[in-house]
Amino acid sequence: MKITRLGFVSLFAAPLLPQSSRDVFLLAGQSNMAGRGVVEPADKQPWPGISVFTKAKAWAPAVDPLHFDKPDIAGVGLGRTFAAKVQKHSDIKEIGLIPAAMGGSSLQEWSPGGPLFTNAVERTKAAGGRLRGILWHQGEADAVAGLESTYAERWMVVMNALREAVGDVPVVVGELGRFNPKYAAVSEQLASLVVRYPRVGFVSAGGLKAKADGVHFDAPSLKEFGRRYAHAWLMLTENW
Repeated sequence: MKITRLGFVSLFAAPLLPQSSRDVFLLAGQSNMAGRGVVEPADKQPWPGISVFTKAKAWAPAVDPLHFDKPDIAGVGLGRTFAAKVQKHSDIKEIGLIPAAMGGSSLQEWSPGGPLFTNAVERTKAAGGRLRGILWHQGEADAVAGLESTYAERWMVVMNALREAVGDVPVVVGELGRFNPKYAAVSEQLASLVVRYPRVGFVSAGGLKAKADGVHFDAPSLKEFGRRYAHAWLMLTENW
């Protein structure tokens, strides 16, 4: 066992992932990471060099929806546009996306050793390749009194353990939708992570729009969000 920077005792040893030509990214959080945008025919067209690790733990062309957490409502997410921008602006040509988000999940449900955490670790190990980053979007479920002010501390415990389990890679987190004022306090906590935790990038949700439900980003906004996540990751890894 190893004592982490935050004092958390981890039962996980950092693994050496199998080598392959694919650089991979773990997608974690709740529904806005999973994606709830309306799927159009173009979203079903594969993009060269971009793959998804399926529910059956096999690599396949990355078409939306990437996630399978709630098949009846899964839709367009940010993963494909993230991968396309990274591919365009780096020397990475084979990108793999590992979906592990769960709609509606709270940060507590991502606690180390719990089902969502364990699933994310197991899928990342099974995927192989070289893990290059973790993309995180979660917090809507924690936008309630009593949880907001402690979000950053609780997140750091989760992420410290996740990094130990899969690799000490850069993490990119996204602001919650500005279209819902009740998310502002959690977004402030997320923004603070860039100065409170190493190698974290924060992505603005400025100008992004919601679906009619007022909770989920619409498809065009999620695609733009993906490009912003990629920019943040590229900035973090310029000398990595």
